[in-house]
Amino acid sequence: MAKRKILIIEDDFDILENITTLLEAESYEVVTCNNGPKGIVFAENLRPDLIICDIMMPDFDGYEVLEELNKKNITPLTPFIFLTAKVEKSDLRKGMNLGSDDYIFKPYTAQELLKSIETRLSKCEIVKTKVLEEDENSSKTNGKKRYKEGDNILFKIHTSKEFIKIERIKYILAENQYTNVVLDDNRHILVRKSLNIWEQLLPENLFTRIHRSVIININYINKIQKLVNNLYSLSLKNCSSVFSISRRYSKILKDRI
Repeated sequence: MAKRKILIIEDDFDILENITTLLEAESYEVVTCNNGPKGIVFAENLRPDLIICDIMMPDFDGYEVLEELNKKNITPLTPFIFLTAKVEKSDLRKGMNLGSDDYIFKPYTAQELLKSIETRLSKCEIVKTKVLEEDENSSKTNGKKRYKEGDNILFKIHTSKEFIKIERIKYILAENQYTNVVLDDNRHILVRKSLNIWEQLLPENLFTRIHRSVIININYINKIQKLVNNLYSLSLKNCSSVFSISRRYSKILKDRI
């Protein structure tokens, strides 16, 4: 079984080292960084199973990290735990409103930290089994036939099923062993199918990959902006997230639009 990957964002080196030692002893894979902006990049590229983040960091605090992850729609189902030495009730509410899953108060014991991690990971797995999952036993979703424009895809939640027109898919994000399918009404559908499989199934006249972790519907493109070093970013209609376009896929996107 693959090790669970945990990202730690903490500017105190001693705390960072202590948590890393503890978690590695428990057979977790640990990735660390000492500031918020780097942590956001790591979260986007590494897709960890859980994130632990200090609140009080210079220049870019933990709340800003979580807010930015929300804006970018990065790891929407990834448990997020705050570390803090002191927090007021208003600060606690702020973190919860942003979507944090737990607070660990310094000083904390190893048992407290491990219990919080174990609980959040377990709850995350329960959620993943209950969210919408594509019916891969359907003749149209068995990975052997490419969809056409106008096709419907069958999704299910428990015993309920719903057909979704393929044009209604706005974008798809890689989410560890799942993918997060986002519709035109901003509903999120968690599917047990890799991004590579989606790329093989989706009609090429509608969908294109712009990053190793993102496929978009080109009909929803709102704006493409040039950044430094010939890099580009992309925004979609009625979507607050901004997506990076990797060099590998920028030419493909250009040819398709």
